[in-house]
Amino acid sequence: MALHIASKESAMSEINVTPLVDVMLVLLIVFIVTAPLMMQVVPVNLPKTAQVAPLKQTRTVQLSVDAQGTVHLDLRVIHFDALETELKALRAEGQELAVQLHADENVRYGRVAQVMAAANRAGITRLGFVTVQQ
Repeated sequence: MALHIASKESAMSEINVTPLVDVMLVLLIVFIVTAPLMMQVVPVNLPKTAQVAPLKQTRTVQLSVDAQGTVHLDLRVIHFDALETELKALRAEGQELAVQLHADENVRYGRVAQVMAAANRAGITRLGFVTVQQ
């Protein structure tokens, strides 16, 4: 019975396939992930248009009416008689003005209607009511 013992000087005739399998599995995973993304691309010829003017900058103003009927414009107390002129001055600055109205639930509806009418007379066209979710 002869035993063949490999010497240190002989060449190794086996290939280590573990790194090859690892690389192939990584490539397979990359292909599996990217293949569906490539299938969802729809070829569309988009129309070409001329460059349009940029939209006007919009400034948002907070208009609040507390439970006592006091009017606040951007967190500062303002007399009701000066509200219309103050809103006109803000509109004259050149930016489009959007007003967010915060009205306390205990304030009289008539006071809120007066504030809305003053904003309308000042030329405010964008008026939003702010509420909280229950």
